[in-house]
Amino acid sequence: MSSRFPGMDPYIESQGYWEDFHSALLGDCRRALTAVLPRHYGAFIERRISLVDLSDEPSQAYRPDSAVLRGDHGPTASGRGALATLEPITVPLAIDDLDEIRERWIEIKRIPDRSLVTVIEILSPTNKTGSGRIEYLEKRKQWIRQPVNVVEIDLLLGGHRLPMRGLLPSGDYYAFVSRSNRRPNCDVYAWSIRRELPAIPIPLSVPDPDVLLDLRAVFAQTYDGAPYGESINYSAPLDLPLASEDRAWAEQQARTGGMEPRAGT
Repeated sequence: MSSRFPGMDPYIESQGYWEDFHSALLGDCRRALTAVLPRHYGAFIERRISLVDLSDEPSQAYRPDSAVLRGDHGPTASGRGALATLEPITVPLAIDDLDEIRERWIEIKRIPDRSLVTVIEILSPTNKTGSGRIEYLEKRKQWIRQPVNVVEIDLLLGGHRLPMRGLLPSGDYYAFVSRSNRRPNCDVYAWSIRRELPAIPIPLSVPDPDVLLDLRAVFAQTYDGAPYGESINYSAPLDLPLASEDRAWAEQQARTGGMEPRAGT
């Protein structure tokens, strides 16, 4: 079953299918890049396993009340009054909510020396919230400090956007293309949930020309290759940070499968 959306399907994010989709999408991106890369380049999927704290909730302030147990106010055998004790208040311990995260990204390398040319990241929710975001931004800094092209694709509505020195253009989804020979400048591509997924230029070593990663074609291959259409509940409300009119449009799109409703229905 084909997707009900002209571009990115937000229900993949809202209904918990992102991890599965992300893994498949990376593989399809690698295949698409392999088909267009010059022969002296290769695309490889790299991975790393790390523990991140998924608790991104603000800490709650607990204010225990003090209570004196009154008991017997008369004199004790020692001649003193009854010992005053405090009543405890139960407060949960601060235990980190750690989870094992498998990070995956694509690296384009020269062949045969395998020197790194371009890094392609498709952001996950853990890259955009909590300690996972801090860890990702540190990794990002390390890449930017090297003579390496960095491409970051954000197909998620939730979480924090990537930090930039200037204001981002208006959009729901983004691609950031940072060329090693043009930093600190970065090309930012932004589009709305209602638009088709674009083709993103992937820079190589100068003077080799860019190759294009056709996100629309890759998304279709990933979506059609799994039972998302049969598994996702498209009648459910879309619980994601969207403008009210865009949320209404997306929910209508999901219910009608992209077809305009008939008059009187």
